[in-house]
Amino acid sequence: MQDRDPVGGGALVRPCGGPVPPAPPGWRWEALMHLALDEARQAAREDEVPVGAVLVAADGRLLARAHNRPVALHDPTAHAEILALRAAGAASGNYRLGGGVLVVTLEPCAMCAAALVHARLAGVVYGAADRLAGAVTSCTETLDQPFFNHRVWHMGGVLARESVALLQDFFAGRRD
Repeated sequence: MQDRDPVGGGALVRPCGGPVPPAPPGWRWEALMHLALDEARQAAREDEVPVGAVLVAADGRLLARAHNRPVALHDPTAHAEILALRAAGAASGNYRLGGGVLVVTLEPCAMCAAALVHARLAGVVYGAADRLAGAVTSCTETLDQPFFNHRVWHMGGVLARESVALLQDFFAGRRD
């Protein structure tokens, strides 16, 4: 797959960490991202940074939906990705979610990227690149570190414009 820049600001669609497989049965990446965007909108309604995530099993079962909640939960780790991993682990009875894929509206930070490795996810698909804290490709390449004993493929830029617009609208409202 060739690199491309769908939002004109460096949000590359670039599969890494191995070939990106097709979306799980019954899904398209864009449809899963629309669910994550719904979660991000819910976060904004709760006055949280609008980031949403869904976690889907290899067989296409939707395991979890989550959105940012650090303010409400008084928990700096309550990112959408972490909450989705926790919910999926509780639902499956195992913190290892092999074969699963996380779809998230914003490129994961270092904490969340490392959690994806520990959960043994197959991959992560994200919308907007995060030039301030993105730890998949923007600021550092956490998932591609040679010392990890598990590889997580990754692809960014899916519905990036929509993700960027949510974030821009949220922060513009905070500055007013």
